[in-house]
Amino acid sequence: MDFQATAQALVEAGRFLAGQGWAPATSGNYSARLGPQEVAITVSGRPKGRLTVQDIMRVDLRGQPLTPGVKASAETLLHTSLYQLHPDIGAVLHTHSIDSVSLSRHWLGQGQDQLRLTNYELLKAFPGISTHDVEVTIPIVANSQDMVSLSTTVLARLQALAKPVGYLIAGHGLYAWGATIPQALMATEALEILVSCTLRETLLAQRI
Repeated sequence: MDFQATAQALVEAGRFLAGQGWAPATSGNYSARLGPQEVAITVSGRPKGRLTVQDIMRVDLRGQPLTPGVKASAETLLHTSLYQLHPDIGAVLHTHSIDSVSLSRHWLGQGQDQLRLTNYELLKAFPGISTHDVEVTIPIVANSQDMVSLSTTVLARLQALAKPVGYLIAGHGLYAWGATIPQALMATEALEILVSCTLRETLLAQRI
């Protein structure tokens, strides 16, 4: 894929996600596959609502920088491991919304290590789903600063699912993906909304 066009698409995705309040204080990172062994990804520490093409760099599938003079995100391996696991993944987006951070932290603290989504019309936003009458499982994993260990844990959880669409890191946020950047963006938006719905339903149930 053309690097400039891919970088610009990631910039625009960042502006949208930041505009929703899902990328506070430079948090989050976004990537897209450029070829069999190469990925475009956001540079570390950039405000996601003010990205430019110069804030996108190249890395290989091991997460090693191919663009000189810039620093890759510490979470690059969480992106590249997904590309290695699923050849059909073309883009990965990571958000830090208040609801996904809060719900994931609370649920894992209560011993719940997955979010089960069912009977939502918005589930049809995911590939291969044409009805609300399905169940989609979103794993929740404990946070860690050891990216090798964290990526290994994530991949083990995802490999147990037939068609994974995303996962949550407790107290950290959401990862979602798609075959293209627009599809990844749609999956991310859908999951963020579904997480918010789950959180609101949980709060409503506690008040009744």
